[in-house]
Amino acid sequence: MIRTAKYRIGQVVRHRIFPFRGVIFDVDPEFGNTEEWYESIPADIRPRKDQPFYHLFAENSDSEYIAYVSEQNLLADESREPVRHPQVKEVFERKADGTYTTRSILKH
Repeated sequence: MIRTAKYRIGQVVRHRIFPFRGVIFDVDPEFGNTEEWYESIPADIRPRKDQPFYHLFAENSDSEYIAYVSEQNLLADESREPVRHPQVKEVFERKADGTYTTRSILKH
């Protein structure tokens, strides 16, 4: 069964366990990465595959990167702090309330 995604594109989220946050730029209705990537996650924290997975423009205290995270490991980020990942400005516009919306030129 494929569930409806809890989070949306442009939403700022943070990881439930690890210290990073980011803006969602794509959603897979269920796991869509490689088996090698999946097996690299320690078994005791490996997420189920039958849930939405999110592509994030992510950041931690040291760097910016792309993250792929299961829904069960995300929480909404309510800090309203901007995300500094350089690609965020290419894809999104930041609104006054701290949320992000897709730039007009990228909308279909």
